[in-house]
Amino acid sequence: MSNEAGVLDLIGRTSTLFGDDVDVLSDALLSLVKSSRFLVIGGAGSIGQAVTKEIFKRSPKVLHVVDISENNMVELVRDIRSTIGYIEGEFRTFAVDCGSPEFEALISSEGPYDYVFNLSALKHVRSEKDPYTLMRMLSVNIFNTIKTFRLVRDNGAKKYFCVSTDKAANPVNMMGASKRIMEMFLMRESETMPISMARFANVAFSDGSLLHGFNQRFAKRQPFSAPNDVRRYFVTPQESGELCLMSGLLGKNREIFFPKLSEHLHLITFSDIAERYLRQMGYEPFRCASEEEARDRAGELIAKKQWPCYFFSSDTTGEKDFEEFFTDKEDLDMSRFDGVGAIKNQPIYDSQKLDDFSSSVQALREKGSWDKQAVLDLFFDLLPEFAHKETGKYLDQRM
Repeated sequence: MSNEAGVLDLIGRTSTLFGDDVDVLSDALLSLVKSSRFLVIGGAGSIGQAVTKEIFKRSPKVLHVVDISENNMVELVRDIRSTIGYIEGEFRTFAVDCGSPEFEALISSEGPYDYVFNLSALKHVRSEKDPYTLMRMLSVNIFNTIKTFRLVRDNGAKKYFCVSTDKAANPVNMMGASKRIMEMFLMRESETMPISMARFANVAFSDGSLLHGFNQRFAKRQPFSAPNDVRRYFVTPQESGELCLMSGLLGKNREIFFPKLSEHLHLITFSDIAERYLRQMGYEPFRCASEEEARDRAGELIAKKQWPCYFFSSDTTGEKDFEEFFTDKEDLDMSRFDGVGAIKNQPIYDSQKLDDFSSSVQALREKGSWDKQAVLDLFFDLLPEFAHKETGKYLDQRM
């Protein structure tokens, strides 16, 4: 499912979120892109690809894309060549880890860049299920961000953009908390180079998402499984690219952009999307009472143009009861754009606490072993308001 109109229909919308803003800002965005050099980090992921395409189609002077996934990078190039084609400016991709010495050499040799977009992240709530993936999430979401910021700043960059998440607003899981901590570190860094960010909702059909899983299950003729009590906001892949582009180019220092979404118009359950998806594909959803029934009856039901579905109440760690993009303590600008709001931040931070967090994480690493509670305690020290929701169950334990 990649057609923009088809995705909008599945997520219960008839129009795009940022179309009016992009039209009004078209000349300004085009002028900035055409005159600038860009680096996109994590550019072969779903959001990274969307951002890369938004930049590419506006003909930048230079567009370099870095990602650890060689295969996804190849597909990104094929996709661009098969749709937009070519530009006069320089477009190159590098299958490099942004935390590696090779990345440092690339920045030194190929920079400076005017705008740097960092889309690399561990985005799954389930990443806190074990202490090792959890520690890598801290490395990617927090410390690699600071490292790349300082590296490109010292090599002459003008502006840095980093993607955050709606889950950073009043976080209840460690992924959201890691992004909130990243925002706190970047408040300190913002005093040395302008930075902007974006918080947004689930990107429909992004790699690894439940909706992307629908594509996989359908192709493999396997049952659909989804919660029926979790209502979420969704943006399309193109909208994710547009929001990041607007924040990166037009956001003021320390601003965090977010989509203006209406609870009445835009919240939808995963089970509703699953049923819409199957009907678009010509199948009638068949609700099963258990995972076992859904698996056992898959062949029989699919042959009759029915698709086995198991819908359930969510009970896994870190699932938020509702979605929000900002807290009641944050200063908002809701008038500058039609479909975008902005959180206006001041450079308020506690350097000692940030340094203590960094040194404590490093001490755990040097120790060579740690458990989830040890990392969680460090989160609580830095985020005393962190309302971690622990149930002892994780999405890996579901179909």
